[in-house]
Amino acid sequence: MSDSPPLPSFAAIVVAAGKGLRAGQATPKQFANWRGKPVVRHSVEALRAAGASQVVVAIPADGEQAARIALAGLDGIELISGGETRQASVANALEHLAASPCDNVLIHDAARPDLPQEVIARLLAALAVHPGAIPVLPVVDSLALDSGGLMAGAAERESLRRVQTPQAFRFPAILAAHREWSADHPAGDDAQVLRAAGGAVALVAGDERLAKLTYAEDFMTALPAIRTGMGYDVHRLAPGEELWLGGIRIEHDRGLAGHSDADVGLHALVDAILGAIGAGDIGSHFPPSDAQWKGASSDRFLVHAVALAREAGYAIGNVDLTLICEAPKIGPHREAMRARIAELLGVDKTLVSVKATTTEGLGFTGRAEGIAAQAVATLIRE
Repeated sequence: MSDSPPLPSFAAIVVAAGKGLRAGQATPKQFANWRGKPVVRHSVEALRAAGASQVVVAIPADGEQAARIALAGLDGIELISGGETRQASVANALEHLAASPCDNVLIHDAARPDLPQEVIARLLAALAVHPGAIPVLPVVDSLALDSGGLMAGAAERESLRRVQTPQAFRFPAILAAHREWSADHPAGDDAQVLRAAGGAVALVAGDERLAKLTYAEDFMTALPAIRTGMGYDVHRLAPGEELWLGGIRIEHDRGLAGHSDADVGLHALVDAILGAIGAGDIGSHFPPSDAQWKGASSDRFLVHAVALAREAGYAIGNVDLTLICEAPKIGPHREAMRARIAELLGVDKTLVSVKATTTEGLGFTGRAEGIAAQAVATLIRE
């Protein structure tokens, strides 16, 4: 794609003003998490990445706070109140854009979060010839006409297409078509609005990834049921330091040295959880160059990792921590460590394993110069 010519300039409208009740989420589906982000954020990011000069998001009248949280940190985004119908929401957004009109506009449903760049390119290319363009897919199943629960005939699928969004338009054409649209017309999408005004709409190849999130199971199947991550960490032992290990303080002649409290066990667990959700490592979230983490309790890091896992749609399944050292002896502290780690993770202690081993006098751990830890975390979809 890097060698492809630049796309024509365009603005975008994301329709996110519905209630999304069928999705069974605690919040309207456009603000619910899907693959680690709010649904609406996925397509807004894709449109901005494609070069949208403006992105107008139509939201529910009471949805401003949720929308600002979902889109935090993104620039070039404008929020407007949607209407009672989809047509009214789009019309409001088009009128908002009319203050600084653009050549082309893409109109997209927030409920289709996986927006391929290739579809955007095909739509914009079609606008060089036609006033409107929509992505479509063929109908592969046989179709039947329903009459009171009985088959009344078959429909010819060869000429039928499944319509997706975004739908692309030359801005003046779709603005005029919406201004002419009568509330007496039956509900339809923007392509139907343009056709009612006499505009031609081209069909371009859609993409199965543009599936619409509608029901609760659409959110469940979006994520794998189980994810696993692994963490590894090392800290040296030094005089004059407190020894924090596995979330508890242990009396010892030396402690672990590091920017924070250097709890090597918790650090390995943090990296395991972050690894399971693909969220980087402990250093990317709590960089040692940041003075605010000087001497900080590693408890905070582990709680943060668990919160990120929950935001991504996962709960802790179980964790397995192995401490590698000659001293101190871990056995007397094992149950206290399990209890504290379970408390930080918000799980039952039976889901936490703490083990210890030595390296038979070999290496830096064998010379008692430091302590190493490795951890495995299994996450389950909530």
